[in-house]
Amino acid sequence: MAGLHVLYEHASGYALFRVEEVEEVGMLLPTVEKSVKSYEKFNSTVKLVAFSPFKSGTNALDNCNAISEGILHDDLKVFLENNFPLKKKKATLGIADSKIGSAIQEELGIPLTGGDVVQEVIRGIKLHFHLLVKGLTETSASKAQLGLGHSYSRAKVKFNVHRADNMIIQSISLLDQLDKDINTFSMRIREWYSYHFPELVKVVNDNYMYARLARIIGDRKLLKEDRLEELEEITMDSAKAEAIIQSAKSSMGMDISPIDLINIETFASRVVSLAEYRKSLHAYLQGKMHNVAPNLSALIGEQVGARLISHAGSLTNLAKYPASTVQILGAEKALFRALKTRGNTPKYGLIFHSTFIGRAGAKNKGRISRYLANKCSIASRVDCFADVPTDVIGNKLRDQVEERLSFYETGTAPRKNIDVMKEALSEMNEMIAKKRKEDKKKKKKRKLTENGDHNATTDGAEEEETPAKKKKKGQSEGEQSAADVSLNQSTITDGEGEGKKKKKKKKQSEAEATVTETEVSLNESAAADGESDGKKKKKKKKKEAAEPVEEEEPAETPKKKKKKQAEPLEESMVLADDEGEPTPKKEKKKKKKDKK
Repeated sequence: MAGLHVLYEHASGYALFRVEEVEEVGMLLPTVEKSVKSYEKFNSTVKLVAFSPFKSGTNALDNCNAISEGILHDDLKVFLENNFPLKKKKATLGIADSKIGSAIQEELGIPLTGGDVVQEVIRGIKLHFHLLVKGLTETSASKAQLGLGHSYSRAKVKFNVHRADNMIIQSISLLDQLDKDINTFSMRIREWYSYHFPELVKVVNDNYMYARLARIIGDRKLLKEDRLEELEEITMDSAKAEAIIQSAKSSMGMDISPIDLINIETFASRVVSLAEYRKSLHAYLQGKMHNVAPNLSALIGEQVGARLISHAGSLTNLAKYPASTVQILGAEKALFRALKTRGNTPKYGLIFHSTFIGRAGAKNKGRISRYLANKCSIASRVDCFADVPTDVIGNKLRDQVEERLSFYETGTAPRKNIDVMKEALSEMNEMIAKKRKEDKKKKKKRKLTENGDHNATTDGAEEEETPAKKKKKGQSEGEQSAADVSLNQSTITDGEGEGKKKKKKKKQSEAEATVTETEVSLNESAAADGESDGKKKKKKKKKEAAEPVEEEEPAETPKKKKKKQAEPLEESMVLADDEGEPTPKKEKKKKKKDKK
């Protein structure tokens, strides 16, 4: 024990200490206990080698969860590899928790030690940790411990695997308590109301029905044949209703004051409400069992399965139990009594409440209970570790128990377990495939509905925005109306425009004819006088005088500009045609010029 090192896990980080004078200290354990209390003596024996603080609160929580589960975290692995002297052969590591010690020894191969000396050293480190580490105060160390403790407990409660089982355990315990309370309260009503109407107990045996009748009947003297229908609704039997009326007429009970009847009625109404709540709680338990443990509930029933889970503590604990413990679960007192007295051990516990053991013969009760416990352990394991909960295997196991019962009674051989399990697995795979398809369809529908809702919201937002825009557009509505009127007028004037175009063409052709006549006359005069230059100027003047006639037209609207832009193109095309195809008058002109 020459090179003893101690690992200490604190809420603020990992610390590695070296213990000096181990041989002397190890021989005298009382001296260690004394030196732990004083810091000066403890500091002389224990020295800090390294300290690695946690980076954040989440990092501290991850390391804490890993240590509690016995897993070597990467941070701890790196810390030990860097700071522990692995090369020294005599170096050993002292650890308080054996779970994390086994993980360290498997992965790193560090030799571990334990014992009273290591525990006392760790106790001293806990006491003087804030003094051994520089920069760490007692308040900061306590705050780190408090914060990590809260986060660790919160995570354990939040990510509890058995949180679904807790509801089943509480509901089945409340159901059993309600059964006891309803029975005691109904017996109290029977005794109390029997002073006034003792014959009703003989006619009605059910406690719930008796409480309802006591609440409705009240004073037996007022009960007549007119209320026969009300009694038939409760009893669901006309003969019982008539018997109640006849017994009320000839009853031997004593008279009761109205105040006593009011108290009886209020108490009966409370019992009726408790019985109705018991029914709703039973329905809730059935639904919960079908969700959490469908195979176990299909095999043995909801109430018996819930009692097994509550007695075991959780579904995982029940799945871990072997079939032999499941068989006698709930009969621990009888088991220990039999072990003490060396008598016969019990054959069944809570399983006895199932219908299979009641249907079996006296000789076969032990056999069928053992077989049923085996199937219950299989069903609980499937429910606990299956990804998709289905009741296929539970129904198949129930069929196997039925076949075994018939085998004990008639001798017909049951099917082999391999064949039954193959059928169950094939059916379960089909069920899982169907469920996945249904889940995909549901997801698609949700997406479509979400998109529809999103579009509806966007449309609503646009509708909200439109009134604001309408205010801005309100100013331009007059302009739009004016534009609409102008458009209508332009459509009306389009027909007139087409007629005007034809008139324009006629005018253009007449003007061209006059221009050609003037040109001919001018050419003749030029031939006679020989003054062609002056006459050409006159021609130009006359052309300019003829062109304004064409331009003098009424003012057009702005929307006719587009049409007007197209008109010059038409005119240019007409002029080009005129130039390309000379008229007979122009030919005469050319001939005269050639002669000259």
